[in-house]
Amino acid sequence: MQRTLILLKPDCVQRRLMGEVISRFEAKGLNFVAMKLMRVTPELAKKHYAEHVEKEWYPTLELFITGAPVLAAVVEGLDVISVVRSMLGATSGLKAEPGTIRGDFSSSRQMNLVHGSDGPEAAEREIHLYFSQEELLDFEPTITPWVRASDEA
Repeated sequence: MQRTLILLKPDCVQRRLMGEVISRFEAKGLNFVAMKLMRVTPELAKKHYAEHVEKEWYPTLELFITGAPVLAAVVEGLDVISVVRSMLGATSGLKAEPGTIRGDFSSSRQMNLVHGSDGPEAAEREIHLYFSQEELLDFEPTITPWVRASDEA
């Protein structure tokens, strides 16, 4: 079982698309193990986007991500990092395939609705930027036997 961080970004929250996005992940059989509505501070933004802080476009990114609340969540499932990234689609909503979250709802590179960790190391680091260990809940939904075979783990 694998975990990843997802952020429903300010554009997703402001456009009232949170329920739509959450329902897509739930319909896929992914399990939410942590969730909270919060503001990203400039300090947290600099930690999260550390590899981009020196880029000329970073100030615009920071203004965007700190400009309104985000919904931070941890999602669990089989190969969840690649599954979530496939569901999100290409980074630019203009290039994302129809049927993906960004392909259906975004027409921007930066305002692309949802962040998903890009690998296991990033997921581990990002989860702990947004959640304490105590906030991560271990449980198995009663529906699990109906979304994957018992020998899949």
